Amino acid sequence: MKREWMLQLLENQRSSWDVVVIGGGASGIGAALDAATRGYRTVLIEQHDFSKGTSSRSTKLIHGGVRYLQQGDVSLVIEALHERGLLLRNAPHLVHHQSFIIPAYDWWEGPFYKVGMKVYDLMAGKLGLGPSEHLSRNEVLQAIPTLKTEGLRGGIIYYDGQFNDSRLAINLVQSFVENGGIAINYMKCIGLMKATDGMIAGVIARDEETGKEYSLPARVVVNATGVWADDILKMDRPEAPKTIVPSQGVHVVIDKEYLQSPHAIMIPHTDDGRVLFAVPWHDKVVVGTTDTPVPHADIEPRALQDEINFILHTASRYLAKPVSRKDVKSIFAGLRPLAAPEDEEKTTKNISRSHKIIVSVSGLITIIGGKWTTYRRMAQDAIDKAALIGGLPESPCRTHHMPIHGAVIALPKEDSLHVYGADSIQIKELMTSQQELAKPLSPLLPYTGAEVIWAVRHEMARTVEDVLARRTRALFLDARESIRIAPEVASLMAKEMKKDNHWIRQQVDSYTHLARGYLPE
Repeated sequence: MKREWMLQLLENQRSSWDVVVIGGGASGIGAALDAATRGYRTVLIEQHDFSKGTSSRSTKLIHGGVRYLQQGDVSLVIEALHERGLLLRNAPHLVHHQSFIIPAYDWWEGPFYKVGMKVYDLMAGKLGLGPSEHLSRNEVLQAIPTLKTEGLRGGIIYYDGQFNDSRLAINLVQSFVENGGIAINYMKCIGLMKATDGMIAGVIARDEETGKEYSLPARVVVNATGVWADDILKMDRPEAPKTIVPSQGVHVVIDKEYLQSPHAIMIPHTDDGRVLFAVPWHDKVVVGTTDTPVPHADIEPRALQDEINFILHTASRYLAKPVSRKDVKSIFAGLRPLAAPEDEEKTTKNISRSHKIIVSVSGLITIIGGKWTTYRRMAQDAIDKAALIGGLPESPCRTHHMPIHGAVIALPKEDSLHVYGADSIQIKELMTSQQELAKPLSPLLPYTGAEVIWAVRHEMARTVEDVLARRTRALFLDARESIRIAPEVASLMAKEMKKDNHWIRQQVDSYTHLARGYLPE
């Protein structure tokens, strides 16, 4: 999968597309894949890199949403639990079971949470991952020895899913291309084409690498740009009302010594009324998240000091060893594209995470809301509408039981290449044929030169950031160390892409500036 090939295929297209999807995050890639597997000629464009925005900045959970159950959003929980089960089957190399323990420090918490989690089990039905159980105080401490012991009465263990978000995104793009689709990153929508009757007739896009513009006529256009959905809606109709309320979620990454357990911690009620997770992930621990309304969408959102302090303070209330800023390896923020509520007084934490499909008078299809767990269902609903609006041949959704690119029986997590699934075989062959590429890039991170080359050759990585932030997860796991290895990554990429020393310097400077924003001040 090379960008140059995608551009050539795009230029060779002489007739109209069936579907053009704008936005290369979870909802956009999912919609493109759904359309292609139904037999529709589909092109996907993304103005930055695939999953650059919200879709690479999640809590790394595939879950029904315990908090949504608490809020009474039962239909969302049932839908998410069903989709969780499908994802575990369709992408076993990226999605796996994760156990969670809810520690109980008040006498009423154990029985209260036990009842709630049994309802959660019941909703999962045959796609459940295991029954929740009550744990004694000793059992909780055996499972997570780093918890504070004072006042601990016991706990509840339950099961959900965990995944690697940006790796799933790129595997979905590969699946889309394998089904006949054309996907191009760094291709920005700069306008909408309209017929004489005012109906949407396609997209005008600009290659951000060359400046070349493309007209992409289409029978239907899907706006899946997440927190930027209103920008596309206003291209269609300048007076279009606001549909998105951006909400910022921040996560802090710390060393595994703070957890020393394969189990995650779920704190069900923080001071701001949210839940807080501390989840083992790639030999580190991800702690989060927050829910802070923001006035506008930024492609590189930054954590507020209050958000960082809140996470560290809340985590330290439950962990025997307090977490300080000097212990933080990386801080990342993402923006949730929440559907604007009718009640403007409603806080972002209480806005439903259910998705909505909006059909404009012009025929533009817009996806808003939703979350990674339900991306497939969001896509199905969007393409059902798109087929109707575009007058496309009737064709059922085919993604329910479709293995995603790389899907194999899960490799051992101890194998650092397990996230590549079936592709790991070819990466190992590359290491064997060029032994210098088998050398680790860092003693602190599990990545090799072969993965850099693979990302360029087969995963459309165009920048050092693409490789260190999304094809590997170096930026999210240890921002400081990722800065240190950036020059070597740039050199490897430059050789593969036939770039010069000026490109290397520019890439290293650009990445260093970006990555410093992931470090605590």
